[in-house]
Amino acid sequence: MPTWNELFTQKEFRWEEPHAAVVACVPLLRARHARRVLDLGSGAGRHVVYLVREGFEVHGLDAAENGLAHTRAWLAREQLAAELKQGDIAHIPYPDQFFDAVISIFVIYHKTLAGLQEVVGEIERVLKPGGVALLSLQSKRGYRYRYGEEIEPDTFITSIGADAGVPHHYSDLAEIEKLFARFAIRRIELEEQIEKGNRHSHYQVLIEKENKEEKR
Repeated sequence: MPTWNELFTQKEFRWEEPHAAVVACVPLLRARHARRVLDLGSGAGRHVVYLVREGFEVHGLDAAENGLAHTRAWLAREQLAAELKQGDIAHIPYPDQFFDAVISIFVIYHKTLAGLQEVVGEIERVLKPGGVALLSLQSKRGYRYRYGEEIEPDTFITSIGADAGVPHHYSDLAEIEKLFARFAIRRIELEEQIEKGNRHSHYQVLIEKENKEEKR
């Protein structure tokens, strides 16, 4: 089965348009005077490029070198600049409280629950107090829930789709509340599309790292 590094050599996997939830989040980032943004699992660069165009200082982290190479070339064509790093999303190579915002669309659920919790802990670590994160989680309403080998409750090595062979963890609202218990959950939206008779279902979750100093 192909890896994401191999898939990013194919045009159909190098998405160009930013996700609507990211576009909708930009006014919030501006209202909060956010400057430095991390795209966690930046893929082929669609959100890196979009957010740089919008005037943010953008950092992209991804495990796939081909995705990063495509992003570098795209930035160069548009005479834009961003910092790109190769690495694991569960080990973010930045210091504590470095970012005003983190986005991660269709990425962080490619883990076991423990791995997902580790990623959330890293997001909390690198966010400044008052910083926000926009994250995608897979819903159990999606058509691929229970497809493939179940390696733990609600986590499957899927056997269908372009990303077959990697873990997919599926969440419900109760789990989301537990997962982000150390944050303020500002918004949860269920996003669904039907393609070829199959339901794709994700939660888009906006969370805030609470500023403990302001609570005193």
